[in-house]
Amino acid sequence: MGTTEAGTTEPDNTGPDNTGPIIVVGGGLSGLATALTSATNGRAAIVLEAAELVGGAAAYSGGQIWCGANHVARREGVTDDSLELTETYIRDVARHLAPEVLDEAALTRWLQTSPGAIEYFEELGAIRWTMIPGLADYHNEADGALPQGRYLTNEVIDGSVLGEWRDKLRYSPYFPVGTTYRELLEKGRRATYVDDEGREAESAKHSHAGLPAFGLADDNGFDGPADGDPLTYGTGVVASFLRRVLAELAIDIRLEHRVTALLQDDDGAVTGVRAQSPDGEVTLRGPVVLATSTYDWDPEAVSDILGLDSEDWGSVAPESIRGDGLRLAQSVGGELARIPANATPILPGWRSQVGTGFGYGPEYAMPHSMIVDRTGRRYCNDSYWVDICRKTLDPGDRHLPFFLIWDDQHRRKYGLAATPPGGDYPEGWVQEGATLAELGEQLGIDGVELAKTAQRFSGFARDGADPDFGRGSVDYVNRFAGDPDNTPSPVLGPIEQAPFFGIRLRFVGTGIGTSGVHIDGDGRVLDGADTPIRGLYAAGSVAALTTTGTAYNSGIALGRGITLAYLIGHELAGAPIS
Repeated sequence: MGTTEAGTTEPDNTGPDNTGPIIVVGGGLSGLATALTSATNGRAAIVLEAAELVGGAAAYSGGQIWCGANHVARREGVTDDSLELTETYIRDVARHLAPEVLDEAALTRWLQTSPGAIEYFEELGAIRWTMIPGLADYHNEADGALPQGRYLTNEVIDGSVLGEWRDKLRYSPYFPVGTTYRELLEKGRRATYVDDEGREAESAKHSHAGLPAFGLADDNGFDGPADGDPLTYGTGVVASFLRRVLAELAIDIRLEHRVTALLQDDDGAVTGVRAQSPDGEVTLRGPVVLATSTYDWDPEAVSDILGLDSEDWGSVAPESIRGDGLRLAQSVGGELARIPANATPILPGWRSQVGTGFGYGPEYAMPHSMIVDRTGRRYCNDSYWVDICRKTLDPGDRHLPFFLIWDDQHRRKYGLAATPPGGDYPEGWVQEGATLAELGEQLGIDGVELAKTAQRFSGFARDGADPDFGRGSVDYVNRFAGDPDNTPSPVLGPIEQAPFFGIRLRFVGTGIGTSGVHIDGDGRVLDGADTPIRGLYAAGSVAALTTTGTAYNSGIALGRGITLAYLIGHELAGAPIS
């Protein structure tokens, strides 16, 4: 398909019997998967991406896809899962906080459809899934939780198969792309970035020679080991789908096309879009699928939805994620569904040591560190972002501002952000004190209480258990974020060796907003009366996670996103999934 010249209007293809292209707003994983599903079922797709690069927040992510009762786990020998067990797990987790936001019909639709969607995209050659070994569900104490089997990601793909599009793919600066989850879980996430001398590891420098990869050759697009440019984590998942999308002549990806308005007919149905391109305004006709992710770079939306201002907020999502989809849906009567702010997948992080961006990492979960509020006391399981978010943003008992505290053992073993183990932090980036009382004074918190807190915490750390807040009790965190070589716990270590360090934390978004556009279980955008708006759909994190309510695991956002893409793409191609 050729690019429409600026200022022109493509023919109307919104009629009930029309098979003209669908319009997908957003070139992340959900948008690409929607376009692919539609095109391979007979209806062309135009993907409009506001940024210069394709991949969105998914390309920056860990590339985890969470799916219960999936065929990949069975293929790899894990056979103890079922849809019933998966539902038990989600319901148990969701009932503890605002259970009323759970959409029963959407939950059932997702649970029953997701395993088929996962298998469909593999059979289509969009990806070769592999199970992340030994990675447990977040809430290992919940009914229906499993120690492994529900987390999937891509097998390594060689970036060279993308041709000229390789330079148009977002590349994650937050995960050691080129290494695998098996390596990360064996060494620990932080250790995959640095070598034994504390230098940045080659895997973090985009140097990947010698690692296994998969190229494009056989019917599924995977052709065994190759060297060169292996892509893993979210970058690799998006690359796999993009490779398959590029093989479809019926899909047209247009970068630097920001959609500014939705078009409607006299009956209120959405009939197309207006977009701003480098050459001017473009009008396109067709049913519209919003796949723009969420609102991370819209300060007004962050304040409205999360109640956070610039001192307590940052984001590692692409800056093109600025709430466009939410505003577009609302402009035609779409409703926003709100989920409590303290159930949002946001992480404790900091302003970057270089430049103006933000960062996060597992360092807050590493031994010899803890999180406190301005009283100098702990208040949560401070290795586990779910509990950190839930307790810090508790509407009845907020703990802002909040601070990360650590000692010189942590500095020597792990470093922080771009500072490697044993390195010196940039001047003024963190506060330092010869004593905890002195550090507290510099941070503006109660230093005497801070010293007492550290003394109590250190005793727990030596015992390897935290009876106050359960640090070390979450298998997922211990495996994914801790130090596997630290004993007796991968996330517990005394805070007792001077000097001591501290930094005011902020919540950092990753492009998953939880609250968002209200949809039904098939991705149709709903108005204030819960009636679908004809011609308008939403996939991915632009849509509120009413599917699972306040229950969340890493990987649910991407897993639900490609499930919605599967459902929407089939429906718009005239082959709906029953």
